[in-house]
Formats: sequence, structure tokens, C-alpha cells
Amino acid sequence: MAQDRFYATGKRKTAVARVWLTPGTGKMIVNEMEADAYFGQIFKNQRINKPFKVTETAEQYDVIATLRGGGKSAQADALCHGISKALLETNPEVRLPLKQSGLITRDPREKERKKYGQKGARAKFQFSKR
Repeated sequence: MAQDRFYATGKRKTAVARVWLTPGTGKMIVNEMEADAYFGQIFKNQRINKPFKVTETAEQYDVIATLRGGGKSAQADALCHGISKALLETNPEVRLPLKQSGLITRDPREKERKKYGQKGARAKFQFSKR
């Protein structure tokens, strides 16, 4: 029984990407928009297509994704993470190249909390001697 739809979840900071891969021509739809229109050209070319370049599966799968939370940059990274995990579902043999490029690993960095008596997480209020 061949599966025709592969699902994975990608995360980065507070952004969550739900990704479905289907065999196709490389069309990418993000939140019911074309990826170019949603992100702009910069994000799409470098980050989002990286999993396909690494596994040499460019224009073999259509991507349908829903993104929530975070900013555009974090969403692009979450989408990249989700695509990588979905590609693992399609073919487990692509694990090694994805792992070596660091695409499977979820980036654990989160925003540091603001501390009381300070302006931000690390920034202090300006000190005045006089």
C-alpha cells in the first residue's frame, strides 16, 4: 500500500509548521498562498528549498503547509524543519544527508525572559552617577 500524502510538524521558537507532502511538480502553498507571496523571494530560495537540495528531490513533491505563531523568519525555519521531517517519512534513506546538514535537529533556542529591575532579558536601565 503506497501512501500518497506525508505529514510532519516543524517548529522554531514559537512558530509551528504543519506540512503535507504529495508527489507533484514542486508547487508550494503556505497558508493558502503561494510561498513567494507569503514569504518573499529571499526566504524561499535559501531556507525552504534546502531540504530538497540536500536530498536531490527538487520539484518532485508539492508542499501544502499551515504556519502559526512567530515571525516570518521563524516560520521559514519551522517550514524547513517540517519539510525535512516529511521527507524522512517519504524515504528513510535520506536521513543521513539531512542529519549532516543539520535539518532534522529542532533548534532549541527560545526567547529569554525579561528580568525584574531590568529593561529586558540582559539590558539594564541606564545608570546615572549624578
